Amino acid sequence: MDFLVTYIYVPIVVLLLFGAAIFVHEWGHYIVARICGLKIEAFAIGFGKPIYAWTKNGIEYSIRWIPAGGYVKLPQMLTSEAIEGDNEGPREELPPVSPLAKIAVAFAGPFMNVVFAFVIATVIHLFGLPVKVNPSIIGYVDPESAEYDAGVRQHDRIVEVDGKSANSWEEVFNNVIGARTNVIKVVLDREGERHAVHLKAEKHEAIGLKMLNLNPQDRPVIQQVMDDSPAMAAGLKDEDRVLKFDGIQIAGRGQFIKEVQTRGGKECEIVVERDGKEVALTVTPKGAEKGPARIGVMIGEMKEVYVLQKPGPLPWVLINDEFGRIKFTIYALSHSKETGVGAKDLSGPVGILSVLATQVKADFRLALKFMILLNISLAVMNLLPIPVLDGGHIVMAIFEQLRGQPMGVRLQEYTTMAFAVLLISFMLYVTFHDVKRGGLFLQMFKQETEIIDDPNDASKDAKEAPATP
Repeated sequence: MDFLVTYIYVPIVVLLLFGAAIFVHEWGHYIVARICGLKIEAFAIGFGKPIYAWTKNGIEYSIRWIPAGGYVKLPQMLTSEAIEGDNEGPREELPPVSPLAKIAVAFAGPFMNVVFAFVIATVIHLFGLPVKVNPSIIGYVDPESAEYDAGVRQHDRIVEVDGKSANSWEEVFNNVIGARTNVIKVVLDREGERHAVHLKAEKHEAIGLKMLNLNPQDRPVIQQVMDDSPAMAAGLKDEDRVLKFDGIQIAGRGQFIKEVQTRGGKECEIVVERDGKEVALTVTPKGAEKGPARIGVMIGEMKEVYVLQKPGPLPWVLINDEFGRIKFTIYALSHSKETGVGAKDLSGPVGILSVLATQVKADFRLALKFMILLNISLAVMNLLPIPVLDGGHIVMAIFEQLRGQPMGVRLQEYTTMAFAVLLISFMLYVTFHDVKRGGLFLQMFKQETEIIDDPNDASKDAKEAPATP
């Protein structure tokens, strides 16, 4: 069953969802072009060589190999012909199209993406949305760390970062990224009393963005017990949840690893939760000749827990949230020197498909929520006033309306081709960095997910990467 889900169900659903966003966009161009009486030569989903193509009523329809977009070939728009068509052989004499018709055709694609986003948001409202349980409670704080010296303590709850509210670790992460300084004001809540500290954020090597040196509160889960290890001899089992080690409460994976590493050869009591009960065992970490002590277990990723909110958020609330994400991205990029966010941190088709696959595997409703962001992003991106994008067509049509005649065909061709090369180069650049982040995407894909109906049963665990103490 896992094989079917991972290698058949997920890829098929991802391609269908991604293709749906492209189809809706191109269908908007197509249907308005027909209404306005434009000649349509081709309708394609994807680029490159066709996987499957057929012709009906003089229009070539095709599905192509590269799922990075699509096009409707409209010779009367001129620029579409310059990008997708060939100029060889005689062409049918076609009547000119008014600038207003060109604007309507170009605007229809992004508009349909927004309409599609509203439809998806309505479906989510009706069927519910899983909401992550991820409170911003701090776990283990190293007494020798700068954070401890600044006044941060275990069990403190982060409520504000850089002047913005933060009630989850996701909001903490985003607020840190968007901060225009590396020294960030963080407001903590400790037993009802609030106090502010200033903490230094540093670039995380794996994701290339700045983060605070703070760990979520969690309980490490043993993913695998190694053969012939101290852990196996002690009776530890897979799925045991570590509560105490050598009399110390364990609040995070990092703390557990550190405590094990410093107790080579010492007999220690380890208390775990197993099947809802506490079990006390004795284990002796084995010290290596060179390096820290180990007990021979792999600490697995914590399960991501979601509570089902039904009915889901109102459609316009979901749409507004996703517009907020895009606004945040634009803000972070426009202040790149201060935030550290650059073009390399954006995602191209590889990154988008990877995240969509992760959401499909976790829960189909989460994938639908991601589709809202994807469709709005497509709408916003395509409305940029850049030749080759819909916004470029609109700008040239406005120019034609004001000037009384269209821009020269050669100028349109050269301008469009130049920007097409730049756009393709940019896509290759972000795709290169997507591939570099492949390990992170793989880790996300492997993350286990639990959807529960009762908020009182929600676990407050945060995910962690595997490790072997």
